[in-house]
Amino acid sequence: MTAAVLFQNVSRHFGRIRAVDGVDLEVAAGEFFAMLGPSGSGKTTCLRLIAGFEQPDTGHIEIFGETAEGIPPYRRNVNTVFQDYALFPHLSVLDNVAYGLRMRGIDKAARRREAAEALALVKLPDYGGRRPAQLSGGQRQRVALARAIVNKPRVLLLDEPLGALDLKLREQMQEELKALQQALGITFVFVTHDQGEALSMADRVAVFNEGRIVQVGAPAEIYRRPRTRFVADFVGSSNVLPPEFTERHGGGRRWSSLRPEAIVIATAAPEGSGPGSLAATVLATYYHGATTRIVAEAEMTRLNVLVPASAGLLRPGDRVWLTWQPDDLHAMEDHA
Repeated sequence: MTAAVLFQNVSRHFGRIRAVDGVDLEVAAGEFFAMLGPSGSGKTTCLRLIAGFEQPDTGHIEIFGETAEGIPPYRRNVNTVFQDYALFPHLSVLDNVAYGLRMRGIDKAARRREAAEALALVKLPDYGGRRPAQLSGGQRQRVALARAIVNKPRVLLLDEPLGALDLKLREQMQEELKALQQALGITFVFVTHDQGEALSMADRVAVFNEGRIVQVGAPAEIYRRPRTRFVADFVGSSNVLPPEFTERHGGGRRWSSLRPEAIVIATAAPEGSGPGSLAATVLATYYHGATTRIVAEAEMTRLNVLVPASAGLLRPGDRVWLTWQPDDLHAMEDHA
Protein backbone atom coordinates (compact mmCIF):
# COMPACT_ATOMS: atom_id res chain seq x y z
CA MET A 1 0.00 0.00 0.00
CA THR A 2 1.26 3.49 -0.88
CA ALA A 3 2.41 5.48 2.15
CA ALA A 4 0.51 8.65 2.97
CA VAL A 5 3.82 10.41 3.69
CA LEU A 6 7.31 9.18 2.85
CA PHE A 7 10.64 10.79 3.81
CA GLN A 8 13.86 9.38 2.38
CA ASN A 9 17.05 10.80 3.94
CA VAL A 10 15.48 14.26 4.22
CA SER A 11 17.51 17.17 5.59
CA ARG A 12 16.75 20.84 6.10
CA HIS A 13 19.43 23.20 7.37
CA PHE A 14 19.26 26.85 8.42
CA GLY A 15 22.84 28.03 8.26
CA ARG A 16 24.77 25.79 10.64
CA ILE A 17 21.61 24.54 12.33
CA ARG A 18 20.57 21.06 11.20
CA ALA A 19 16.84 21.39 11.86
CA VAL A 20 16.17 18.07 10.09
CA ASP A 21 19.13 15.76 9.67
CA GLY A 22 18.75 12.71 7.42
CA VAL A 23 15.21 11.71 8.43
CA ASP A 24 13.61 8.52 7.08
CA LEU A 25 9.91 8.28 7.81
CA GLU A 26 6.83 6.45 6.55
CA VAL A 27 3.28 7.32 7.62
CA ALA A 28 0.56 4.83 6.64
CA ALA A 29 -2.68 5.89 5.00
CA GLY A 30 -5.42 6.43 7.59
CA GLU A 31 -2.95 6.50 10.48
CA PHE A 32 -2.94 8.89 13.44
CA PHE A 33 0.79 9.60 13.56
CA ALA A 34 2.41 11.77 16.24
CA MET A 35 5.73 13.59 16.02
CA LEU A 36 6.95 14.06 19.58
CA GLY A 37 9.96 15.96 20.84
CA PRO A 38 11.23 19.03 22.68
CA SER A 39 11.46 22.49 21.13
CA GLY A 40 14.06 22.57 18.37
CA SER A 41 14.03 18.81 17.80
CA GLY A 42 12.92 19.02 14.16
CA LYS A 43 9.32 17.86 14.40
CA THR A 44 7.70 21.14 13.32
CA THR A 45 10.15 21.55 10.45
CA CYS A 46 9.16 18.07 9.25
CA LEU A 47 5.53 19.13 9.38
CA ARG A 48 6.33 22.25 7.35
CA LEU A 49 8.17 20.10 4.81
CA ILE A 50 5.03 17.98 4.36
CA ALA A 51 2.87 21.10 4.06
CA GLY A 52 5.21 22.71 1.53
CA PHE A 53 6.08 25.73 3.69
CA GLU A 54 9.70 24.49 3.63
CA GLN A 55 11.66 22.63 0.94
CA PRO A 56 14.30 19.98 1.73
CA ASP A 57 17.97 20.69 1.11
CA THR A 58 18.53 17.01 0.41
CA GLY A 59 16.40 13.88 0.26
CA HIS A 60 13.03 12.97 -1.18
CA ILE A 61 9.44 13.45 0.03
CA GLU A 62 6.31 11.77 -1.31
CA ILE A 63 2.64 12.30 -0.44
CA PHE A 64 0.55 9.32 -1.52
CA GLY A 65 3.20 8.33 -4.06
CA GLU A 66 3.58 11.77 -5.64
CA THR A 67 6.83 13.71 -5.39
CA ALA A 68 6.36 16.67 -3.06
CA GLU A 69 9.56 18.68 -3.30
CA GLY A 70 9.07 21.76 -5.44
CA ILE A 71 5.26 21.51 -5.22
CA PRO A 72 3.70 24.62 -3.59
CA PRO A 73 1.39 24.23 -0.56
CA TYR A 74 -1.82 25.02 -2.46
CA ARG A 75 -1.19 22.14 -4.86
CA ARG A 76 -0.72 19.54 -2.12
CA ASN A 77 -3.69 17.53 -0.88
CA VAL A 78 -2.97 18.48 2.73
CA ASN A 79 -4.34 21.01 5.21
CA THR A 80 -2.78 22.41 8.37
CA VAL A 81 -4.33 23.32 11.73
CA PHE A 82 -2.14 25.78 13.64
CA GLN A 83 -1.89 26.46 17.35
CA ASP A 84 -3.00 30.09 16.90
CA TYR A 85 -6.05 29.03 14.80
CA ALA A 86 -5.50 31.87 12.23
CA LEU A 87 -9.22 32.63 11.85
CA PHE A 88 -10.41 35.73 9.98
CA PRO A 89 -11.94 38.04 12.64
CA HIS A 90 -14.14 39.91 10.14
CA LEU A 91 -15.80 36.75 8.80
CA SER A 92 -18.53 34.68 10.43
CA VAL A 93 -17.70 31.20 11.67
CA LEU A 94 -19.50 29.67 8.68
CA ASP A 95 -17.59 31.85 6.21
CA ASN A 96 -14.30 31.05 7.95
CA VAL A 97 -14.96 27.36 7.47
CA ALA A 98 -16.10 27.87 3.86
CA TYR A 99 -13.14 30.07 2.90
CA GLY A 100 -11.05 27.31 1.33
CA LEU A 101 -14.02 26.14 -0.74
CA ARG A 102 -14.57 29.73 -1.88
CA MET A 103 -10.95 29.93 -3.07
CA ARG A 104 -11.52 26.75 -5.08
CA GLY A 105 -14.50 28.30 -6.84
CA ILE A 106 -17.22 26.22 -5.16
CA ASP A 107 -20.60 27.95 -5.51
CA LYS A 108 -22.02 29.71 -2.46
CA ALA A 109 -24.87 27.31 -1.71
CA ALA A 110 -22.63 24.23 -1.90
CA ARG A 111 -19.83 25.69 0.17
CA ARG A 112 -22.19 26.91 2.89
CA ARG A 113 -23.82 23.48 3.02
CA GLU A 114 -20.46 21.70 3.29
CA ALA A 115 -19.25 24.20 5.90
CA ALA A 116 -22.38 23.58 7.99
CA GLU A 117 -21.73 19.82 7.79
CA ALA A 118 -18.12 20.33 8.93
CA LEU A 119 -19.28 22.45 11.87
CA ALA A 120 -21.69 19.68 12.86
CA LEU A 121 -18.80 17.19 12.80
CA VAL A 122 -16.88 19.30 15.32
CA LYS A 123 -19.99 19.78 17.50
CA LEU A 124 -20.67 23.41 16.60
CA PRO A 125 -23.82 23.09 14.46
CA ASP A 126 -25.44 26.32 15.70
CA TYR A 127 -22.39 28.61 15.71
CA GLY A 128 -22.13 29.52 12.03
CA GLY A 129 -23.46 33.07 12.46
CA ARG A 130 -21.02 34.08 15.20
CA ARG A 131 -17.67 35.82 14.86
CA PRO A 132 -14.43 34.27 16.17
CA ALA A 133 -14.23 36.88 18.97
CA GLN A 134 -17.50 35.51 20.38
CA LEU A 135 -16.05 32.01 20.83
CA SER A 136 -14.02 30.37 23.57
CA GLY A 137 -10.53 29.02 22.85
CA GLY A 138 -11.86 25.50 22.52
CA GLN A 139 -14.60 26.62 20.13
CA ARG A 140 -12.10 28.51 17.97
CA GLN A 141 -10.00 25.37 17.84
CA ARG A 142 -12.99 23.41 16.58
CA VAL A 143 -13.65 26.04 13.90
CA ALA A 144 -10.03 25.80 12.71
CA LEU A 145 -10.42 22.03 12.56
CA ALA A 146 -13.68 22.30 10.60
CA ARG A 147 -12.04 24.73 8.15
CA ALA A 148 -9.32 22.14 7.51
CA ILE A 149 -11.50 19.06 7.12
CA VAL A 150 -14.12 20.76 4.89
CA ASN A 151 -11.52 20.64 2.09
CA LYS A 152 -11.36 16.85 2.44
CA PRO A 153 -7.55 16.64 2.52
CA ARG A 154 -5.89 13.24 2.33
CA VAL A 155 -3.45 14.32 5.07
CA LEU A 156 -4.34 16.65 7.94
CA LEU A 157 -1.37 18.30 9.67
CA LEU A 158 -1.83 19.52 13.25
CA ASP A 159 0.87 21.78 14.70
CA GLU A 160 0.51 21.68 18.51
CA PRO A 161 -3.19 22.55 18.12
CA LEU A 162 -4.09 22.01 21.78
CA GLY A 163 -1.21 23.91 23.35
CA ALA A 164 -3.25 27.03 24.20
CA LEU A 165 -6.07 25.16 25.95
CA ASP A 166 -6.44 24.48 29.66
CA LEU A 167 -5.91 20.94 30.94
CA LYS A 168 -9.54 19.79 31.12
CA LEU A 169 -10.43 21.18 27.70
CA ARG A 170 -7.23 19.75 26.23
CA GLU A 171 -8.15 16.28 27.46
CA GLN A 172 -11.65 16.66 26.02
CA MET A 173 -10.26 17.75 22.66
CA GLN A 174 -7.86 14.80 22.63
CA GLU A 175 -10.83 12.44 22.81
CA GLU A 176 -12.73 14.36 20.14
CA LEU A 177 -9.76 14.54 17.76
CA LYS A 178 -9.18 10.80 17.99
CA ALA A 179 -12.88 10.05 17.43
CA LEU A 180 -13.01 12.46 14.48
CA GLN A 181 -9.96 10.90 12.85
CA GLN A 182 -11.43 7.43 13.18
CA ALA A 183 -14.76 8.60 11.74
CA LEU A 184 -13.20 10.40 8.75
CA GLY A 185 -10.38 7.96 8.02
CA ILE A 186 -8.05 10.86 7.12
CA THR A 187 -4.34 10.51 7.84
CA PHE A 188 -3.51 12.76 10.81
CA VAL A 189 0.06 13.93 11.43
CA PHE A 190 0.14 15.55 14.87
CA VAL A 191 3.08 17.55 16.23
CA THR A 192 3.39 17.93 20.01
CA HIS A 193 5.91 18.26 22.82
CA ASP A 194 3.37 16.73 25.24
CA GLN A 195 4.03 13.01 25.65
CA GLY A 196 0.60 12.47 27.20
CA GLU A 197 -1.09 13.74 24.04
CA ALA A 198 1.05 11.58 21.81
CA LEU A 199 0.60 8.40 23.84
CA SER A 200 -3.16 8.79 24.27
CA MET A 201 -4.09 9.59 20.67
CA ALA A 202 -1.55 8.22 18.21
CA ASP A 203 -1.40 4.84 16.50
CA ARG A 204 2.36 5.35 16.25
CA VAL A 205 4.79 7.90 17.64
CA ALA A 206 8.08 9.20 16.23
CA VAL A 207 10.33 10.65 18.93
CA PHE A 208 12.59 13.45 17.66
CA ASN A 209 15.81 14.80 19.11
CA GLU A 210 18.36 17.16 17.55
CA GLY A 211 16.86 16.90 14.08
CA ARG A 212 16.66 13.12 13.98
CA ILE A 213 14.12 10.43 14.77
CA VAL A 214 15.47 8.35 17.66
CA GLN A 215 12.57 5.87 17.89
CA VAL A 216 9.33 5.06 16.09
CA GLY A 217 6.69 2.67 17.42
CA ALA A 218 3.32 2.12 19.01
CA PRO A 219 2.75 4.19 22.17
CA ALA A 220 3.07 1.18 24.49
CA GLU A 221 6.32 0.14 22.82
CA ILE A 222 7.80 3.63 23.10
CA TYR A 223 6.81 3.84 26.76
CA ARG A 224 7.73 0.33 27.92
CA ARG A 225 10.76 -0.28 25.71
CA PRO A 226 12.58 3.02 25.16
CA ARG A 227 15.56 2.60 22.86
CA THR A 228 17.76 5.31 24.39
CA ARG A 229 18.19 7.27 27.59
CA PHE A 230 16.68 10.32 25.89
CA VAL A 231 13.47 8.46 25.03
CA ALA A 232 13.22 6.98 28.53
CA ASP A 233 13.59 10.44 30.09
CA PHE A 234 11.39 12.34 27.65
CA VAL A 235 8.47 9.92 27.25
CA GLY A 236 6.96 9.71 30.69
CA SER A 237 9.03 9.54 33.82
CA SER A 238 11.59 6.76 34.10
CA ASN A 239 14.42 5.70 36.35
CA VAL A 240 17.44 5.70 34.03
CA LEU A 241 19.89 3.39 35.75
CA PRO A 242 23.64 3.17 35.11
CA PRO A 243 25.28 -0.07 33.91
CA GLU A 244 26.87 -0.91 37.27
CA PHE A 245 23.55 -0.69 39.11
CA THR A 246 21.75 -2.70 36.42
CA GLU A 247 24.36 -5.46 36.52
CA ARG A 248 24.01 -5.84 40.29
CA HIS A 249 20.23 -6.18 40.05
CA GLY A 250 19.46 -8.71 37.38
CA GLY A 251 20.42 -7.02 34.12
CA GLY A 252 23.43 -6.83 31.87
CA ARG A 253 26.05 -4.14 32.10
CA ARG A 254 23.90 -1.65 30.17
CA TRP A 255 22.01 1.56 30.81
CA SER A 256 18.48 0.51 31.73
CA SER A 257 15.02 1.98 32.18
CA LEU A 258 12.76 1.13 35.11
CA ARG A 259 9.37 2.83 35.18
CA PRO A 260 8.32 4.22 38.61
CA GLU A 261 4.98 2.39 38.62
CA ALA A 262 6.78 -0.96 38.14
CA ILE A 263 8.46 -0.66 41.56
CA VAL A 264 6.73 -2.04 44.64
CA ILE A 265 7.59 -0.24 47.87
CA ALA A 266 7.17 -1.79 51.31
CA THR A 267 8.08 -0.89 54.89
CA ALA A 268 9.01 -4.46 55.76
CA ALA A 269 11.68 -6.60 54.14
CA PRO A 270 10.19 -9.06 51.60
CA GLU A 271 10.49 -12.78 52.20
CA GLY A 272 13.60 -13.97 50.44
CA SER A 273 15.57 -11.72 48.15
CA GLY A 274 16.23 -11.50 44.48
CA PRO A 275 18.05 -9.34 41.99
CA GLY A 276 15.14 -6.86 41.94
CA SER A 277 15.04 -6.21 45.68
CA LEU A 278 16.97 -3.72 47.77
CA ALA A 279 16.76 -1.53 50.85
CA ALA A 280 16.35 2.21 50.36
CA THR A 281 15.79 5.45 52.27
CA VAL A 282 12.95 7.85 51.47
CA LEU A 283 14.25 11.29 50.51
CA ALA A 284 10.99 13.07 49.60
CA THR A 285 7.33 12.53 48.74
CA TYR A 286 5.22 14.49 46.24
CA TYR A 287 1.43 14.35 46.23
CA HIS A 288 -0.18 14.35 42.76
CA GLY A 289 -3.84 13.76 43.60
CA ALA A 290 -4.53 10.17 42.57
CA THR A 291 -0.87 9.19 43.00
CA THR A 292 2.12 9.99 45.16
CA ARG A 293 5.68 10.08 43.82
CA ILE A 294 8.27 8.86 46.30
CA VAL A 295 11.95 9.63 45.82
CA ALA A 296 14.16 7.05 47.47
CA GLU A 297 17.90 6.44 47.51
CA ALA A 298 19.54 3.04 47.30
CA GLU A 299 23.23 2.31 46.68
CA MET A 300 23.87 6.01 45.94
CA THR A 301 21.20 5.92 43.20
CA ARG A 302 17.94 7.86 43.30
CA LEU A 303 14.77 6.03 42.26
CA ASN A 304 11.30 7.44 41.71
CA VAL A 305 8.42 5.23 42.81
CA LEU A 306 4.81 5.92 41.86
CA VAL A 307 2.11 4.61 44.20
CA PRO A 308 -1.62 5.26 44.74
CA ALA A 309 -2.16 8.24 47.02
CA SER A 310 -4.05 5.97 49.40
CA ALA A 311 -1.09 3.60 49.79
CA GLY A 312 -0.01 5.06 53.11
CA LEU A 313 2.12 7.94 54.28
CA LEU A 314 5.88 7.78 54.13
CA ARG A 315 8.23 10.46 55.40
CA PRO A 316 11.79 11.47 54.57
CA GLY A 317 14.19 9.22 56.43
CA ASP A 318 11.90 6.17 56.46
CA ARG A 319 13.58 2.86 55.64
CA VAL A 320 11.82 0.95 52.85
CA TRP A 321 12.33 -1.99 50.51
CA LEU A 322 11.97 -1.75 46.74
CA THR A 323 11.18 -4.71 44.48
CA TRP A 324 10.41 -5.16 40.78
CA GLN A 325 10.04 -7.92 38.23
CA PRO A 326 13.08 -8.75 36.05
CA ASP A 327 11.15 -7.99 32.85
CA ASP A 328 10.52 -4.43 34.05
CA LEU A 329 14.24 -3.64 33.86
CA HIS A 330 14.69 -2.70 30.20
CA ALA A 331 18.20 -2.49 28.73
CA MET A 332 18.80 0.38 26.28
CA GLU A 333 21.34 1.23 23.62
CA ASP A 334 24.60 2.65 24.90
CA HIS A 335 24.28 6.11 23.35
CA ALA A 336 22.17 8.79 25.05
